[in-house]
Amino acid sequence: MTILVTGGSGFIGSHLVDHLLSETNDDVVVFDDLSTGTADNLAHLDTDRVDIRDGDVRDADAVVDAVADADAIYHLAAAVGVKNIVEKPLTSLQTNLQGTENVLEAAAEDRTPVFLASSSEVYGKSEDFPFSEDDDRVLGPTSTPRWSYAAAKATDEFLALAYHDERDLPVAVARFFNVVGPRQTGQYGMVVPTFVEQALAGEDLTVYGDGTQTRCFTHVSDAVEITHELLDAEVAHGEVFNVGSTEPTSINDLAERVIEVTGTDSEITHVPFEEVYGKDFEEPDHRRADVSKLRKTLGRVPESNLDRILHDIIDERTNEAVVSE
Repeated sequence: MTILVTGGSGFIGSHLVDHLLSETNDDVVVFDDLSTGTADNLAHLDTDRVDIRDGDVRDADAVVDAVADADAIYHLAAAVGVKNIVEKPLTSLQTNLQGTENVLEAAAEDRTPVFLASSSEVYGKSEDFPFSEDDDRVLGPTSTPRWSYAAAKATDEFLALAYHDERDLPVAVARFFNVVGPRQTGQYGMVVPTFVEQALAGEDLTVYGDGTQTRCFTHVSDAVEITHELLDAEVAHGEVFNVGSTEPTSINDLAERVIEVTGTDSEITHVPFEEVYGKDFEEPDHRRADVSKLRKTLGRVPESNLDRILHDIIDERTNEAVVSE
């Protein structure tokens, strides 16, 4: 079989490629324009089972060519990161909307199974915790760019389910909750790698807002294993699943834990959101997943705790520093 991974040079995508090569005998085609991913994420691969293609999911013809020989598709290509979304809203919308429609339309020709990566951002600023897949969503105004990502991802889900219902396309959708781990960069506002990099450099850890907001951090290894299982499970087709940890951690506690684990003398400083993202920025206070549907369907949920996540990221960064010396 040949498996297509859009966004396969990205953080989650590259880990999924590793997983597929390790757990299957399939060949893998990576389709990525390297806008947020990097070739370094796949540089460790030494196999003729991977075909890496430079391509943009907004290019419908290129997507058709990539999909043509695929037996299954993992669609992870997207504009990601709060900073990226706020600074480049038009590009982000085009990538997340046009790109997804191109992939689904191409896949529908031969009913090639598709996994669609969505996000906990679709819940917006709802306060109905923990979030269940069928809960109402609460979004801010269209004048606030941050909510464009939530709206686009929700529309991606509508598209995927419509293709499933009207075109009989096998599609499984997962809403990822703060997936973190090795290879993730803080370049686009991701908090865990940012804190680790600041701590290892002996810098103060910069917490945006008052730091009382909570998130549930999911190890990337859990995310890619479940991603693989969802697409393989026919019962998951036409369904949406939360994929995330259920262990909430405040950003203040996260910063303190990073300082403790790294053993640095860093301090914690607080910066108002508006100084970073502008005066109209809105940040949800809490995010927590109800994963009962996932547990019922697959018999498992993400289980890696925050300490494992931090140690894996810190070990990676430390080893990189040693190699570069």
